[in-house]
Amino acid sequence: MNKDILICGVGGQGTVLASKIIAAAAMDEGNSVHSAETISMAQRGGSVTSHVRIGENVFSPLIPFGSADLLLAFEPAEAVRSLKYLKPEGTAVVNTSATMPVTESLRASGYDGKNMAEYLKTKCACIFVNSDEVCAPFGSNKFFNIILLGIAVGSGKLGISEETMLKQIAQRVPPRFVEVNRQAFEAGLKIGKG
Repeated sequence: MNKDILICGVGGQGTVLASKIIAAAAMDEGNSVHSAETISMAQRGGSVTSHVRIGENVFSPLIPFGSADLLLAFEPAEAVRSLKYLKPEGTAVVNTSATMPVTESLRASGYDGKNMAEYLKTKCACIFVNSDEVCAPFGSNKFFNIILLGIAVGSGKLGISEETMLKQIAQRVPPRFVEVNRQAFEAGLKIGKG
């Protein structure tokens, strides 16, 4: 399998854990994987971008512009910012629930991400999901990263099996949260399968 996946969001959304689960699952299935994170003030709501490159012909952990097969966006403005990485026939899975950047909260601009989602619709194939809605049954948006992984697997765009992903989730979350994360992943699978 050859696949480039870019994961973007803001600090605290679980983007790095999502990238580690994808990378470990891809290796578990016998693939060569390179990954890297670019983090800017992540603990303070800054941008976080994770590159996961799967395949034998990968020689750098960073995805070149216009090469990503899949964009997993935890925040709509970050999706727009990262769109330059997505190949023309690539797919973006985008959270429509905006996380207001610190700079916007200081200006009270009313940013809600809707115009970002509208823009994305004109630029690429998108699967939109609202984290507030899909996470409500779990009581916290902290499960959105696992739901997003389920969507990616369910859509068939990730190329990694459900079983392998669940195995890696179970190995990477605290034992007391394994069952709820399994449920979150399965909720994402249903969305991805449409």
